[in-house]
Amino acid sequence: MEFIFLASAHFLALLSPGPDFFLIMQASLRLPLRFGLAICCGIALANGVYLFLAIIGFEIIREMTLVLSAMKYLGAAYLLFLGFMLLRSPRQAIDSQRHQSFISAESIVRQFFIGFISAILNPKNMIFYLSLFTALVSVETGFFTRCLYSLWMMSVVLVWDCLVVIAICRQRFKRWLGESIYYIEKLSGCALACFGIMLPFTG
Repeated sequence: MEFIFLASAHFLALLSPGPDFFLIMQASLRLPLRFGLAICCGIALANGVYLFLAIIGFEIIREMTLVLSAMKYLGAAYLLFLGFMLLRSPRQAIDSQRHQSFISAESIVRQFFIGFISAILNPKNMIFYLSLFTALVSVETGFFTRCLYSLWMMSVVLVWDCLVVIAICRQRFKRWLGESIYYIEKLSGCALACFGIMLPFTG
């Protein structure tokens, strides 16, 4: 029963679009499938880092206000940077290879780190997992069981994000979007910038 509550709460939170979703969406619209999947792997690994901290009971980091503040401002700057790169990107055909920017470079390693840095610099991920384990996982739950919980949640993040990438990367879907892809990129840029602006003011 504990696992059901934990998995349900985690999946419901996953359905709420955040910076990671808009990052995945813009990559899926412009880049081949493998690069979107690389972003998903980076995001999942960052979630795994925070899940590991939650497992070992790293609640002390909640009291490290300087660390949290630094992460908030670094994360905000990074999201603003990504948003700016999308907002300044020129209008071009969906299969165009021109004007590749930092965020649209066809590099699996770079896309992996773009996803990883985006998720690891979001302190809300850390707070969410710590709160989830504190509220829903009993102190009597063994270390091995907590590891299985964490592995499940990390896997769900990876699978869900990959499914989003696969759906958006379909050529039929891209053709259906047509010229609106340009405006979707701008919307994603605005969303990432707004997340960046709001992040320092979140609790």
